[in-house]
Amino acid sequence: MDIRDSILDCIGHTPIVKLNRLSDGLGCTLLAKLDHLNPGGSVKDRIGIAMIRDAEAKGLLKPGGTITEGTAGNTGLGLAIAANVLGYKCVFCLPDKMSREKIDLLRAYGAKVIVTPTAVTKDDPRHYNAVAKRIAKETPGGWYAGQFQNQANPKVHYESTAAEIWEQTGGKITHFFAGAGTGGTITGVGKYLKERNPACKVVLCDPVGSYYSLYFKDKNASPVNRQYTVEGIGLDYIPGTISFEHIDDVIPVTDGESYQAARKLTRMEGIFTGGSSGNNLAGALKWLREHKPGAGSMPVVFLCDVGDRYLSKMYNDDWMRENGFIDEYDMTAAELLMHRPGQKLVTAAPGQSLREVIGHVKTLDLSQIPVLENGEPVGALYDDQLIKLLLEGRKLDDIKVREVMGDPLPVVNDEASASELLKTFQAGAPAALVKRASGDWGIITKADLVAVL
Repeated sequence: MDIRDSILDCIGHTPIVKLNRLSDGLGCTLLAKLDHLNPGGSVKDRIGIAMIRDAEAKGLLKPGGTITEGTAGNTGLGLAIAANVLGYKCVFCLPDKMSREKIDLLRAYGAKVIVTPTAVTKDDPRHYNAVAKRIAKETPGGWYAGQFQNQANPKVHYESTAAEIWEQTGGKITHFFAGAGTGGTITGVGKYLKERNPACKVVLCDPVGSYYSLYFKDKNASPVNRQYTVEGIGLDYIPGTISFEHIDDVIPVTDGESYQAARKLTRMEGIFTGGSSGNNLAGALKWLREHKPGAGSMPVVFLCDVGDRYLSKMYNDDWMRENGFIDEYDMTAAELLMHRPGQKLVTAAPGQSLREVIGHVKTLDLSQIPVLENGEPVGALYDDQLIKLLLEGRKLDDIKVREVMGDPLPVVNDEASASELLKTFQAGAPAALVKRASGDWGIITKADLVAVL
């Protein structure tokens, strides 16, 4: 039998899976650590029980006590799950940018929830952490968890999260991509990975507007008061739970990139996660496309929490449009190409005879054939040219492609939006060549775009 003593024994040991479709064109297969599959739906289940057990061992939290915390929602839920099993009460303070679903969920677990303003500095007494600290002091038996200073946070990631990733990849992990709220995950995992393989790259995916990106480049930089809407990651100061010692690079990610990446993850891989996971995925994909580590690499992206806490926000098309994160044509060239599975791009070389290539036009109903030389487009054959030659009775064996090819098709990258493709077609092009991150070519025609949209 495999019967757990309580729900707390179900925390951790989350799976790693391949992101097969999203890895198309990367030149390697991106793996995902699915920590949103913890019982409470997020990575924060790990630190909830870890901080409580640490406080109990130190005599800071006693039977019947009250746990208080400033949280984006998920740490509160991790604490609430453990508190309900162990017999503690909970009071949580959340910034007002957090989704309604998170607030309702915490209350469903029996916690008292206090909503505080987002747009205040950490020194303001209205800041969610300041309010949680005050309540802990005023409450008999109160204990402030303090995830942003509590060293049980990075410690549990070093001991459990990192060890799982190392074992699941057979020690072959080459890159680790994660965001940072408290920074506990990337600090604990990064330390573990670097101790075992110093060549493993640890990359922080950070929301645009967070202080972490600035601090990584310049330790003397001043925080910029910029707001972003993605929840649970990024910060305007450096807490005691993050160390940059084992972080190799930081890549900024916009809100729009985060939300769109999470939505693609759901629609293309069937993995339903929130905006912080989208932030990590968008950062990983950008970094891998830029650096091209190769087929022998084994990158892992960390997925943090489930998507059902964001149904009123990032998974609501009206909310996304109102906030300028999507338009009617938010598909990319890469996604459009996926609607042509198994259809190989037919190309011609300048030195070929028309007889060699004409068969493709008849069998595949092609209107244009790109002409490539040394892997680069130098022209295109168009069906109206071929029809004209046939009507004139010309011998196709005697005509080389270079003699009759027209101008090359316009080129876009695989991240080009459907809106960009529409503009390309409106300018007169019948199709566009897509340069994949892997170096391969694809093609999208007007008919392809119309059929999908």
